[in-house]
Amino acid sequence: MKTSELQDIKLRYNIVGNCEALNNAIDVALKVAPIDLSVLIVGESGVGKDILPRVIHDNSPRRREKYFAINCGAIPEGTIDSELFGHVKGSFTGAINDSLGYFGAANKGTLFLDEVGELPMATQARLLRVLENGEYIPVGATEVRKTDVRVVAATNVNIQKAISEGRFREDLYYRLNQVQIQMPPLRDRGEDIILLFRLFALQMAEKYRMDKVVLTDEAKLMLMRYKWPGNIRQLKSVTEQLSVLSAERQITPKILSRFIPQDQESTQLATIHTESERSFENEREILYKILFELRSNVNDMRREMGTLKKQMEDMQGTGHQPAPLQTTQLAPIQPITSPLEDAVAEEYIEPENEPENLNVSEWSRQALEKALERNGGNRKKAAQEMGISDRTLYRRLKQYGLDKDK
Repeated sequence: MKTSELQDIKLRYNIVGNCEALNNAIDVALKVAPIDLSVLIVGESGVGKDILPRVIHDNSPRRREKYFAINCGAIPEGTIDSELFGHVKGSFTGAINDSLGYFGAANKGTLFLDEVGELPMATQARLLRVLENGEYIPVGATEVRKTDVRVVAATNVNIQKAISEGRFREDLYYRLNQVQIQMPPLRDRGEDIILLFRLFALQMAEKYRMDKVVLTDEAKLMLMRYKWPGNIRQLKSVTEQLSVLSAERQITPKILSRFIPQDQESTQLATIHTESERSFENEREILYKILFELRSNVNDMRREMGTLKKQMEDMQGTGHQPAPLQTTQLAPIQPITSPLEDAVAEEYIEPENEPENLNVSEWSRQALEKALERNGGNRKKAAQEMGISDRTLYRRLKQYGLDKDK
């Protein structure tokens, strides 16, 4: 396309910018306009996808017929079939007259279906039939009707992902995507950002009779480095806020920083988590905590079983029944009071820095050895330290083969 023709189109539709991706999108729209194919326009929210369908319609053989732009995401699911395909009188509550619907009203013309990725699955099936053979059935009707409508669709949804998740029909995607046009995000348009800012600032100044805000060179660089997650819509909002709220008409980076996020590398204003998304790091921390508590409980139970075993061994030597073990507390078990010295239960001391897979007898033996070492081989003091009787200590020494060494 010649540069002069391209500039005429931009002037006619108030398109601002000179980046190659934008020029290519306009060029494709003009080339496909005379050919009656379905067009799918893809791009992020706020990039100006709604301009190209109008360009296509106005430069097509249907330009003298009706043009309708429908936001599919704004129509409730319960009424969208009626809105698109019409209904007959009495088909549902409130249907007091027949309705042609958009496909009937736009016969011979063009329908722009914005946010087509939000259509319910049942409506997608109806749309596919219209695109394939021009036939549709109004809500509540029994006869098939015909229409001749050109469909131009747009979406900011990742259609391939929606197909894999079962939210969009693959056959409808291929039918809509006979020609695809990609609209570039604002962050990839370079100096177009400054041109758009000037346009929005001029519009505010003329509309409200105020001085126009202008950018310093440093502020221009700041605008161009920012990622603009809301694209042109966000830039327009920022420009309007600056025009109204800034006391200074010359915008510096310091002033500009109050109106855009500080993180220039971020591609979105805030991170939003849905209920279906989970933090696996938090789950891992919770799991570690549960396992740690479970390990602690197992160790407590092991100590209690060791204490119970010692009590039973002591009672077997005296002919007395052991006192019931209190298992409701995880704190160290205190010695049981008894008139018989031999029937004293001791607190079990877990050896330090030892593997956890040692059995109870080995732990008891090592605890006994360490008690003797700490008391210089004095058996009476060792028995007192361990909370057992001298007789029990002697029996343990013999059991573990330590009586000869000590």
